[in-house]
Amino acid sequence: MSRLAEQLADKLAADVIKHVEATGDEDIIRMMATSLGDSSQTLQEAFITSVRVQRAAIRARAQLQRRIAEFAKPAEGG
Repeated sequence: MSRLAEQLADKLAADVIKHVEATGDEDIIRMMATSLGDSSQTLQEAFITSVRVQRAAIRARAQLQRRIAEFAKPAEGG
């Protein structure tokens, strides 16, 4: 896959994820993937992969933050 396609897909995926987080509009991911696939299967695949990877990283970061907060709490009753 070309580096250009990956860069474009990463930026587009980040923007789409921000939109989804702000609005709850999950359908935009499918719509964008379909639109990209109409003209570039390479860009479509890169976009779908980037959405998955970025969302996984967001979930992992949130889990890490919860775990850090949990261990930062002073022991209760101790």
